[in-house]
Amino acid sequence: FGLREETHADMGRTLPDDLTPEEKQELENIRRRKLELLEDIQRLKDEIAEVTSEIENLGSTEERKNMQRNKQVAMGRKKFNMDPKKGIQFLIENELLKNTREDIAQFLYKGEGLNKTAIGDYLGERDEFNILVLHAFVELHEFTDLNLVQALRQFLWSFRLPGEAQKIDRMMEAFAQRYCQCNPGVFQSTDTCYILSFAIIMLNTSLHNPNVKDKPTLERFISMNRGINDGGDLPDELLRNLYDSIKNEPFKIPEDDGNDLTHTFFNPDREGWLLKLGGRVKTWKRRWFILTDNCLYYFEYTTDKEPRGIIPLENLSIREVEDKKPNCFELFIPDNKDQVIKACKTEADGRVVEGNHTFYRISAPTAEEKDEWINSIKAAISRDPFYEMLAARKKKVSSMKRH
Repeated sequence: FGLREETHADMGRTLPDDLTPEEKQELENIRRRKLELLEDIQRLKDEIAEVTSEIENLGSTEERKNMQRNKQVAMGRKKFNMDPKKGIQFLIENELLKNTREDIAQFLYKGEGLNKTAIGDYLGERDEFNILVLHAFVELHEFTDLNLVQALRQFLWSFRLPGEAQKIDRMMEAFAQRYCQCNPGVFQSTDTCYILSFAIIMLNTSLHNPNVKDKPTLERFISMNRGINDGGDLPDELLRNLYDSIKNEPFKIPEDDGNDLTHTFFNPDREGWLLKLGGRVKTWKRRWFILTDNCLYYFEYTTDKEPRGIIPLENLSIREVEDKKPNCFELFIPDNKDQVIKACKTEADGRVVEGNHTFYRISAPTAEEKDEWINSIKAAISRDPFYEMLAARKKKVSSMKRH
């Protein structure tokens, strides 16, 4: 800026009289070039500032777009867990998913935040497009050089088999085709693979379900599968290896069914078994607790559709306490020890009533879990600014009544 001022000033100065006309002209040209150069530099600076501003705006716009997109994806997953078809439709309409069997199959295969029962329901549908998605989904599994039990472990962990026979039939048929495609020559036909797969699933149930008293032996398993290889027998060694694999380690089946909590309590902040002290009757009960959306829910069983109780974490405090039970902490209302906490619970007859706890005392299985629960609940507690004003006013009124 100073140089430009100096140049402008220089342009206004009178040239010395002792210069020849040529020298004067040359000096004038130098001054003019200086000024033009400075003007070019300023123009370049202005352009750089403009481009920088555009880049900054573009960055913040992209961030906003990404945040909005992530919110919509999370919403789509929630919708999918409650109604798979509506969830997929929502994601397609918002251009978060392409309406192709490959793209939808990839989404289900990754399974991030998706309920495995919902995945199974969608894949098992008889609709022509769903069947195409099912085959694309199965093709994403790599079964090469895996024995049949290893392949089934991988396959049955990626979703939960639905309860309807026709759906199971379609899904296991697709699995058998894919396994034979990846491992040519192991079985005479896909029918052999299909039948043996069901025999293995049944074996898993018989060996590991405590209600089944008559456990099948290796000999019985081999005998059951005679003649299934297009009329011929499978090698005894193959069947022995499959039997031993299942006997030593049962299938890990996803623990969610139609009543599973993830339909309602998607991606909780924390969940687990804790002991809770009763309100009126001071007995300890084991309950499944879920912390989500600034509320603490507790259930009698993990498969319950409805919680036994709901504790909104508004304006509460939490602290460690000493009790006969180890690793205790309690939720309470600060400065109002006799006030009942705003909560609700379900009675044995199904009625929803207000809770009657002035505090909730809870025992964790270990000291480490106690600390983790306390930190998670602290982070979830919310404050209503009007609550403290109201509490102060109530305190004042009750004090005036006493006087």
